[in-house]
Amino acid sequence: MGLNDTPVGERKSIGFFGCRNVGKSSIVNKVTGQDLSVVSNIEGTTTDPVKKSMEILPLGPVIIIDTPGIDDEGMLGEKRVEKTKKILRNCDIAILVTSAERDLNDIEYKLIDTFNERKVPYIIVKNKVDLIERKSEISNENYIIYASALKNIGIEELKNAIGNIIKEESNQKNYLSDLIKPKDLVVLVTPIDSGAPKGRMIMPQQLAIRDIIDANGIAVVTKETELEETLKKLKITPALVVTDSQVFEKVDKIVSKEIPLTSFSILMARYKGFLKTALKGVKQLDNLNENSIVLISEGCTHHRQCDDIGTVKLPKWIKQYTGIEINFEWSSGMGFPEDLKKYDLVIHCGGCMLNENEMKFRMNKANEQNIPFTNYGTAIAYMKGILERSITPLKY
Repeated sequence: MGLNDTPVGERKSIGFFGCRNVGKSSIVNKVTGQDLSVVSNIEGTTTDPVKKSMEILPLGPVIIIDTPGIDDEGMLGEKRVEKTKKILRNCDIAILVTSAERDLNDIEYKLIDTFNERKVPYIIVKNKVDLIERKSEISNENYIIYASALKNIGIEELKNAIGNIIKEESNQKNYLSDLIKPKDLVVLVTPIDSGAPKGRMIMPQQLAIRDIIDANGIAVVTKETELEETLKKLKITPALVVTDSQVFEKVDKIVSKEIPLTSFSILMARYKGFLKTALKGVKQLDNLNENSIVLISEGCTHHRQCDDIGTVKLPKWIKQYTGIEINFEWSSGMGFPEDLKKYDLVIHCGGCMLNENEMKFRMNKANEQNIPFTNYGTAIAYMKGILERSITPLKY
């Protein structure tokens, strides 16, 4: 998988925010080296968020988002501002572009407060520095960058500041490399069903293989139908077996108890920062009744298959486990509802196509409203009686 094929959920999302006519889109174009956004002297030229997945040196694979002016006016303006605020919830880094000709205004200070509340690292870019007469007082400190899109001043400093934040965050995340040692062998059980994309593997499987290689481990990939034969042919005992949740029960019976076993989905919950919440929330399955409403939510949008896990398999397993005709509702993509009060439980996918900020936003929305929140893999392991085994190998 090349850098340009890096999944959306693994790209850092960098959002550019600010009032109208501060040169925000001009800064975006300079950072990307492309005419990503339309630029003019007319206020409010950017009317909707503009997104682009791209490669920027030295930042690597990122998603750049240019947003409408946060001070947009009128009914349409209010809707644009709401879209802008929604974009912020899945930003890894926020860039506040303002004018070097003036101090920050009240709207910009409120935006900074929002950055802090949501714990989004941010950089202030004071654009139009070429219009300031007393240039000797200009400095780049504490991620306050003085820049000029027109004169190409401060753009490299801005890229370096973004790169420093990305590096700091990347150093803190492990998918499974912290669970193994060099030369350890890890078996990955990857069913190939009707929903599997042709010619490629789903993102958690790709991520696992790359993480094992980076840790100088050995990855063995097999289908559940060949797992038993695969284990017989191995000369050494696997340090870990990771399986797709859909075949968790079958794999649990094949893999001997002394071999650590977990699932891609449970690893993803840990990776995205909501495993503890998922483990607590899954117990709500025992409290459901015929009046309960369960929201099953997926982070991606795709064509539903006849054996789709979210709409077919998971509801069937829940009904079998509870013995009750539960009421189900579904959401997909960015259609996750912020008002969750009518639900008794939220069961989310692993979130591989969503970044950590978006997953934590969804988790926090549930926590704020006291709605139990878990994910597919945790729920399946719990209902099959193998959750304790699946979390034993993990550090969380």
